[in-house]
Amino acid sequence: MQPLRCAVLGSLLFLLAAGAAAQDSIRVRATIVSLEGDALVVKTREGRELRVALTDKTTVAAAKAITLADLKPGDYVGSATRRRADGTLVALEVHTLPRSVAEGHRPWDLEPGSMMTNAQIAAVAESEGGHELTLVYRGGTQKILVPPGTPIVTTIPADRSFLKPGEYVFFTAQGEPGGGLTVPGRIQVSRDGVRPPQ
Repeated sequence: MQPLRCAVLGSLLFLLAAGAAAQDSIRVRATIVSLEGDALVVKTREGRELRVALTDKTTVAAAKAITLADLKPGDYVGSATRRRADGTLVALEVHTLPRSVAEGHRPWDLEPGSMMTNAQIAAVAESEGGHELTLVYRGGTQKILVPPGTPIVTTIPADRSFLKPGEYVFFTAQGEPGGGLTVPGRIQVSRDGVRPPQ
């Protein structure tokens, strides 16, 4: 009976590990190398070449530049930030978001120590060094300085024809049990030199 129990236990552990692998996901910031059928090859900002599979659920959105004047209280946005020595959160970029994206203030991987705030705009005011965004989410508020020249971006619906070599993309890839990567959600792609939010 002992060998049988070990075999059953081993099988369960294998299935659990495979399930965990399938749930792993990574954020990818990269330049497109090629697209052939459903196979997208990209070179990440770290210099690594990745091959990911697009699915029938993969959608594409193209980046479009906007200004702070296009944003108003009540709009739902995200902003990647770095913290200045005096404690001020300074925007690295600001982008519009669909309401389905989870709100909150959390660590981000755009650069070391960066944060991401997804929230509703409560106010936009002029401030020394730029404008100040007051962002409100369930359980908190963040005031973010937006200096002149900060990228402010929205996205527009697009399709796979926008996925051309040389364009920059940002997406979340999902790990599969066999070791491959798929894109079950949205790929955001640069357009006319405007990079997608990161």
